[in-house]
Amino acid sequence: MAAVRLISTSTVRAANNKASDGRIELNSWDIRHLQIGYIQKGLVFAMPMHNKDTLIRHLKTSLSSAVHHFPLLAGRLATTQHEDDGTVSFSVDCNDAGALFIHAAADGVTVSDIVKPVYVPSVVHSCFPLNRLQNNKGITNPLLGVQVTDLVDGIFIGCSINRVVADGTSFWHFLNSWSEISKGSVNLSKPPVFQRWFPDGMDVPIRIPRSCIDVNQCIDDFAAPPTRQRIFHFSKETIAKLKAKANTDIGTDKISSLQALLSHIWQSVIRNRSFGLNEETKYVIVVGARQRCPELPENYFGNAILGTFVAMKPKELMEQGIGNPAWRMNRTIAAMTGESFKKFLESWPASPNLLNLGNSDALITISSPRFDIYGNDFGWGKPVAVRSGSSNKFDGMLTLFCGAEAGSIDVEVCLFPETLEAIANDEEFMDTVTN
Repeated sequence: MAAVRLISTSTVRAANNKASDGRIELNSWDIRHLQIGYIQKGLVFAMPMHNKDTLIRHLKTSLSSAVHHFPLLAGRLATTQHEDDGTVSFSVDCNDAGALFIHAAADGVTVSDIVKPVYVPSVVHSCFPLNRLQNNKGITNPLLGVQVTDLVDGIFIGCSINRVVADGTSFWHFLNSWSEISKGSVNLSKPPVFQRWFPDGMDVPIRIPRSCIDVNQCIDDFAAPPTRQRIFHFSKETIAKLKAKANTDIGTDKISSLQALLSHIWQSVIRNRSFGLNEETKYVIVVGARQRCPELPENYFGNAILGTFVAMKPKELMEQGIGNPAWRMNRTIAAMTGESFKKFLESWPASPNLLNLGNSDALITISSPRFDIYGNDFGWGKPVAVRSGSSNKFDGMLTLFCGAEAGSIDVEVCLFPETLEAIANDEEFMDTVTN
């Protein structure tokens, strides 16, 4: 498949000559993401490309208006060295240094070439800006990058946002707002709130030892084993059947559709991995704080998530129905209360540990089928597909998206090639997948 060709690169600053909004001090939820990669999600649009120059000008202008409302994304990370105790603190300098905007072309590549292959084609990863960049590089690099890639019969809008300043909810909050502006809205339906929440009495700014982070380290220094990605589509009807089965297995009605689906996927992955039956396998679940912490303002823009996990032995996992692991997920998530999130914020600075993905045999689920993906109409219709970039890809990463049909879910599964091939031959699993 053809390589992506660069057409132009520019910096987009906030509209109306917006002045600096000062600095935003980061909290524990934010800082712990310093050494992983940017969030990268992109939308595929099928559309005629007769007026490319006009389209690019419109997208740049609407992006400028969007960062006017999201000035944090036009800023840079900032550090303060505290010589009295040898620590460092992190903030966002809303200095309007600007977002990165790239116009590129994938010559000869069609929309079908992106969305139809069994495995996600490598050209997709070239449709994103700021590849292979650690979040701590946001000190000297943009916190937001957008790449618009021309396809033969459409475009790909790839967006990369520094993970320190936004989680998945905030990522889609921005993209939804940009599409609103692009379509002609003057006032945002969800004005963002940027100031971070700190529990009463907590020392601000948060200081961490300089030894916690190596700002000279680069993701390229880590030789990750090769993985492949495949998107599995689950219909509303199939998910309902899995939910009913999981609840019947346990004799409850508390297991959610998503918990049943994730339990089903977990069983298939373990069934098709080379794994000792008595070894422990973990499923990491990312839980949101927004519905659990009443102190968080509506439209809070930042990180408000924590990971928890369920551990089981493969033998136990495979010999029981999907109800048992789904129920364990349910109980583990229920234990994540607002008080749990608050305690994490308060205790983390005393023993800070930065996230380091992909160093175990665990599965981890990121993103959510609740995010509004197909509502992103920039003025020429809804997207036909969503894809993610190469950032934070490792064996065991599962990315959740809502499907194009109401109630359906798409799961991008990133695994070693031999495991993905084995899953494709797993009739019990593939019978639940819709082509």
